[in-house]
Amino acid sequence: MADLAASTPLGRDRTPRDAVLWSLLATALLLCAAKPLLPDFLIRLPEAWIPPAAQWLDAFFDVVKGDREEGRFGLIYITRWFAEGPLEFMLGATANLLEGKHRWPFVGPLPWSCVAAVAAILGYYLGGWKLAALAGGTFIWTALIGQWDLAMQTLSVLAVAAPMAFVLGLGLGIAAWKYAWFDAAVKPVLAILQTIPFFTYLLPAVIFFKVGPTAGAIATTIYAIPPMVLMTTLGLKKVAPEIIEAGAMSGCTRWQMLTRVYIPSARTEILVGVNQVIMLCLAMVVLTAFIGMPGLGGKLLSSMGSFKLGRSFEIGVTIVLVAVMLDRLSKAWVVKLPEHFEKGTPWYIQHKYLVLALFAFVFFLGLAQVNEWFQEIGRRQSFSQGRELDKAIKAALAVGWVKAVTEQIRYVMNVWILIPFRDFLLWIPTPAFILFMVAFAWAIGGKRPAIYAGVFFTLVAFSGWWDRSVITLFSVLSAVILSMFIGIPLGIFAARSDKWAERMLLVCDTAQTFPSFIYLLPAIMLFGVSPVTVVLAIVIFTTVPLTRYTIEGLRNVPPEMTEAADMSGATKRQKLLTVQLPLALPTMAVGFNQAIMFAFFMVIIAAFIGTQDLGQELQRTLAGTDLGKNFVLGMNVALMALTFDLAIMSWANHRKKALGLG
Repeated sequence: MADLAASTPLGRDRTPRDAVLWSLLATALLLCAAKPLLPDFLIRLPEAWIPPAAQWLDAFFDVVKGDREEGRFGLIYITRWFAEGPLEFMLGATANLLEGKHRWPFVGPLPWSCVAAVAAILGYYLGGWKLAALAGGTFIWTALIGQWDLAMQTLSVLAVAAPMAFVLGLGLGIAAWKYAWFDAAVKPVLAILQTIPFFTYLLPAVIFFKVGPTAGAIATTIYAIPPMVLMTTLGLKKVAPEIIEAGAMSGCTRWQMLTRVYIPSARTEILVGVNQVIMLCLAMVVLTAFIGMPGLGGKLLSSMGSFKLGRSFEIGVTIVLVAVMLDRLSKAWVVKLPEHFEKGTPWYIQHKYLVLALFAFVFFLGLAQVNEWFQEIGRRQSFSQGRELDKAIKAALAVGWVKAVTEQIRYVMNVWILIPFRDFLLWIPTPAFILFMVAFAWAIGGKRPAIYAGVFFTLVAFSGWWDRSVITLFSVLSAVILSMFIGIPLGIFAARSDKWAERMLLVCDTAQTFPSFIYLLPAIMLFGVSPVTVVLAIVIFTTVPLTRYTIEGLRNVPPEMTEAADMSGATKRQKLLTVQLPLALPTMAVGFNQAIMFAFFMVIIAAFIGTQDLGQELQRTLAGTDLGKNFVLGMNVALMALTFDLAIMSWANHRKKALGLG
């Protein structure tokens, strides 16, 4: 076992690898030591060396976009036609039904009581009374707290964006499964789409599809497509050969094979994709508040901007409830098996929940005509305690010992940890920094990730935004390192007991459904607007995957390995350090990777509270039409994130093979 634990990820002699690694580190350290003697171009690239990539991209996008005023045909003709035609129509229909906008079909708004009743019945059908209480209770809370209109504005866009993302993702996934060349071409694109910051989605959407719900719907749709493509492709590739043979022997055409054999057999994976689409759509709809999208996100953004903590807290609770509800409903749909009936069973028995939902809808619709309270609860009638909560939160934060503790934490974090670490990273000469990243990728993942690391960070250096990129990386690394000291011990403690492991996994599952905006709330409440707030918000966000995958990794250690350790007389500590953790590390690596991806995502959102990184510059591009600059900044974030992703996942895959785990 000791030999196995000491084996290299690639299963080869480490001597050549070590020689390369030490050469890279020695060169980087030599550059750092000789910094006072280095010429300026070896410390930071001169501006004259920076290619005008943003201007080139602006020129390219200008040609692609076209100009309606000048009569130059381009993509904007098609996008604006879609935005002002089909998309506006679909958004108008959902806005009428949910918000009551004066548009077709001119029947809205639906009474809150009708929506809550139907949601409760749907929850009962999918998961029983607990899910019914969650679904119905979420809408009842939303109405009683006076946030119904805001929630419906958000859901009216979600109701359009999620189906579009599903249809497009399903189609692209089928194409990737069918054609190997398309699969090879689309995978790098999906990898980039999953790592570029959300601001990079917003500006093109605004330019090509107008400000407002249309741009929000398009940005949300594109953001949610990648997991649907990946899960569809995965599901279709996993269809058992005997099922395919049975379909072929029954004389199915290609279309019948696809619709009646492959897709039904891949139902579970496709529905998992639907779950991810819904959750990403909700997360993005909230974030489209940055481009003027109304709804819960817009109200939360304005409340946080004016430091109305009580109102922000109420809206945050509503967003969390909606997110958890949608997550639980869609997950219940994944495991819900189709129900079959004997021939001749009446249709109202086969569709009893649909009949019950229609009856409840009609009943509460009639009740709403008699009593306005069941139709709409106005702000004056609501039970909102925003002002009272605001006073209570601010009073609690003003208590002497609370204020002293938060100020001390902020001082220690800033003066002793964050600022020195940031200044140290900025002090490193650019070539040395690139070599350190190459050495990291070489040590972790091997040759290919190291080459990618060198290319990616060199591109970042030549983008002209090196210092901003380093500050972004500083926030990510600081937060992930701090979250390791919380998440890993928490996961180890919870994994000791099945009961605590289940409880902690439930907490992690629930926390991962929260839109990322929510994690800013506790950090802002405790530490105001400061660099510490940014890092601690990321820490809260990234602790979840580290805890979850530590538990999963330790629970999946083969029992015979732990039994062998017990029989050899190992103590609990020895068993943990020499058996369980080494075998759990490949799974834990997924948690590390996810934590880093989450951190890159969150650091861009934290630009809202004031940062000096790429997120701040990205946010500024939304005020204009700097599409080239927006794309360059977004690619910098994506390239840094991909460097860690490729290295860590390469190590995890090699480690699994070395341990015989897959």
